[in-house]
Amino acid sequence: MHKVLSNGQMRAADRYTIETLKIPSETLMRAAGEAIADEVIRICAKKSVLVVCGTGNNGGDGFVCAQKLQKCGVNVSVFALSGKLSEDCARERLNYRGAYSDGICGDIIVDCVFGTGLSREVSGEYARIIEKINSSGAFVISADIPSGLNGDNGRIMGCAVKADVTVCIAELKLGHVLSDGPDFCGKIKMADIGIKCPDGNYAEIYDDKDVSAYFPLRRRNSHKGTYGSANIIAGSDKYPGAAALATRSALKSGCGYVKLTTSERVKFALAPRIPQAVYSDDADLSSQALAIGSGCGVSSELYEKLQYILTNYSGKLIIDADGLNTLSKYGAGVLDGKKCAALITPHIKEFSRLTGLSTEEILSDPVKCARDYSEAHGVCVLLKSNSSVICEGDRTVINVRGDTSLSKGGSGDILTGFICGLAARGLPLFDAAVCASYTLGLAAEISSEEKTEYCATAEDIIKNLHFSVKRLTCKNQSAKM
Repeated sequence: MHKVLSNGQMRAADRYTIETLKIPSETLMRAAGEAIADEVIRICAKKSVLVVCGTGNNGGDGFVCAQKLQKCGVNVSVFALSGKLSEDCARERLNYRGAYSDGICGDIIVDCVFGTGLSREVSGEYARIIEKINSSGAFVISADIPSGLNGDNGRIMGCAVKADVTVCIAELKLGHVLSDGPDFCGKIKMADIGIKCPDGNYAEIYDDKDVSAYFPLRRRNSHKGTYGSANIIAGSDKYPGAAALATRSALKSGCGYVKLTTSERVKFALAPRIPQAVYSDDADLSSQALAIGSGCGVSSELYEKLQYILTNYSGKLIIDADGLNTLSKYGAGVLDGKKCAALITPHIKEFSRLTGLSTEEILSDPVKCARDYSEAHGVCVLLKSNSSVICEGDRTVINVRGDTSLSKGGSGDILTGFICGLAARGLPLFDAAVCASYTLGLAAEISSEEKTEYCATAEDIIKNLHFSVKRLTCKNQSAKM
């Protein structure tokens, strides 16, 4: 499990370390710069290295990096951008006694132009330098975050360095994992330089070990009823596939019963193909978990059904796809009078329709937008994107598992079904959303290894869910040995 910090939280951690723990900023800068130099040496010490230094503390890290490389006998030079230097940057520039370059060339380029504090669009000389770095053909290592990438949301601010490796200082930043971050950071290497975070509510990223806890050893002395009942309300004559995908996914979750409520035509089409499911005409409010919306179509009838469930059901409810679009059209205020625990699973455009916020506003701060909606309406929010944000109260997890094989029709239906099954067997909705997002993302990666991200389909991902669960359960068992 790793913390993921906003720019403001990272600044607070810096202040806490310097002012409360009494570790001088000079000590931290030297540790950061030397960590970057260590990564350069690890990659290839015999290549020519150019360190491109800005005028702030990120540039100061670059000058320290160049100093260490010079001491280690590396062929290093510095390209220094002009402007007013920060105090720490000015000190380290004076300490550097090596060569300077007036061009952007080298086998390895170390990007120390901007840090996470960038708050304006990149333009002028800075933009030209970044474009030269990107077109140089060199292996690029960025200090803390690629220059031009927003540290709070991962969006490109005019232009940004495309790094092969990013040496992340202290803790992951939101910009590393959201939006364009994964495409521009390359491989992220963590550098612990002694910065400590004060107590606070930080977003987190889970790993295999964390998620394996959601797949405990199953008791031999158990039966279908032990593992709960999931009821999926999905599909229509126009979208029968949504019902099939959600149901098949739920059947892989480990719950005891999966019930599908759908149209007569879909029911008779799927029953021979998915004989394990129980088929019904009406929602079963005795089920531990209920999911509604996938492939249902937007209608007043669906809205009436949602209203009835929200006011009469006391289990765990997942609202997806057309369930969300129906709320957007007919009124999301019904969420406030709910009797049940509820999870909504919108993608960015669905969330925009639901909240009235523009997609630009959401992408500028997806964590805050999801948290605000969760707190305002008392629901768990799974905001789907290339890195999904899962919020409930003061808990936030960002799922970075998965790839572009999920950027295809049907992946949302699989996710909804799996969440419903996990919730049915006892997981709280927040944990079910975290576990399902991660497990599905891992299955997508496995599918892409076999068939590529271009060719892997939702069908392939369902077929590989058991490999994903097996890997996680093996992790769980090995941890106990």
